[in-house]
Amino acid sequence: MRLYTRSKNDYYIKLSKYLDNCERKFIVTANPETFRLAKTDTELENIILCEENDILPDGIAIVKAARKYGVDVAERITGIDTAEKLLELINNKKKTLFLFGSREEVLESLVEMIRKEYPCIKVLGAVDGYVEDKDAVFDTIAELSPDVTLVAMGVPLQEKLIARNLYKVKKGLFIGVGGTFDVLSGAKKRAPRIFIKLNLEWLYRIATEPSRLKRFYCNNVKFMFDVYREKKK
Repeated sequence: MRLYTRSKNDYYIKLSKYLDNCERKFIVTANPETFRLAKTDTELENIILCEENDILPDGIAIVKAARKYGVDVAERITGIDTAEKLLELINNKKKTLFLFGSREEVLESLVEMIRKEYPCIKVLGAVDGYVEDKDAVFDTIAELSPDVTLVAMGVPLQEKLIARNLYKVKKGLFIGVGGTFDVLSGAKKRAPRIFIKLNLEWLYRIATEPSRLKRFYCNNVKFMFDVYREKKK
């Protein structure tokens, strides 16, 4: 696995070059849930281990865990930050976009926001995540050949879907962004800047959505327990 270790700004330069060169690239925003699931999911593990994919440290727990193993990761690079930067880049470069995932009403609000805030982006298509044949949507994506495809279905469905269908396309950036569409569309609020700056975005999410507590414990807390336990061996 090649976890990206440099700064967020350094990675954004790479994204810009990918777009300029019309490269095909699968970007994985790896959080504790991703790594814990990969322990028992060979398909997801292979995605993380594939050296052709970019693996971003999405979450402070990933940064801390990497440092425990002597890997000096500069900072976390979240899926939502990466998605926002991609929108900025493709708007400036007048590139194309395909949106796949989330609920229909969220998707409609997101498309409207993009057309207002990023007028130079051409949205080639927007399909909600409840379509029955998800693989068939990638046939459409391959035909339209967008510069960027954002897939919002959560881990590990979005990663497996992209990996399974990547062979169909010749170029474009593909990234699984989880619940990012909800935030970008305005359906949900992101944590205030102070929480983001202090790497406490997880705390804000739990405070505003208490139902997330169990998921946080099962993924983030147990992930760090696993890291400390492995280090003691």
